[in-house]
Amino acid sequence: MPKKRILYVAPEILPYLPESYMSNVCRFLPQGIQERENEIRTFMPKFGCINERKNQLHEVIRLSGQNIILDNSDHPLIIKVASLQVVRMQIYFIDSDDYFKRKQLYRDPEGDFFADNDERMIFFAKGVIETVRKLGWAPDIIHCHGWITSMVPLFIKTCYKDNPLFQDTRLVYSVYNDQFEEPLSDNFQKKLVGTGIEEKFAAGLEKAGYPELVRKALEFSDAAVVAHPDHDPNLKPVFDAYPRDLFVHPTTDDYVDRYNEFYDALMEKTPLTF
Repeated sequence: MPKKRILYVAPEILPYLPESYMSNVCRFLPQGIQERENEIRTFMPKFGCINERKNQLHEVIRLSGQNIILDNSDHPLIIKVASLQVVRMQIYFIDSDDYFKRKQLYRDPEGDFFADNDERMIFFAKGVIETVRKLGWAPDIIHCHGWITSMVPLFIKTCYKDNPLFQDTRLVYSVYNDQFEEPLSDNFQKKLVGTGIEEKFAAGLEKAGYPELVRKALEFSDAAVVAHPDHDPNLKPVFDAYPRDLFVHPTTDDYVDRYNEFYDALMEKTPLTF
């Protein structure tokens, strides 16, 4: 197969955040795919707990400076980058003083779910897509990991479907055990519509929580990955009824090769259109 261009959108990557199942996958899968002579780009949020000096992050001025309008307010988008020198892999960070400056990821020090996690999710998705547009880089596959990336497939397949960079892009969404119990804000759907999503595509998000985010991500994805065996058991009927490619994360040492084969097979299929 010819060289593929794969965009990874991740919530956490080792060593920028502590080691976890997800941070390991999102660190070593892109590296392995790149080592198999593919071209990759990798994005994650620049959470406030990430030490910029230690990890040698620096702002990319030519990519920063855009404003993302969300709920009738302008939010400046800041793009930073760091390199994993030993493997020659760059990581792009989506930063925002409004959404990602705080030290915690999704909950305050008392354990309460941030009330604006819905906006942070939308901002992150839009920030990634707008930055890729500015790079002028057309991904063959966008592989999204975890709930904070769940709006990327929706945006790509609707608002950006006529953009030449994304017309032939396949979307993959990986489901982990990152579920939460709290509902998102009551006006989450309204905020999505305000960004340009047609109301018919935002159906089912009137009262949204974790299961609704996963269902919406899978609805607009060309393939799904069961990335962790301990995912929310309530999603089993969703997987059972999934009409497209469903891939289970391999537990063997050759998992990168299995993903590479999975991507190759996906490239041979016509991408979803809406």
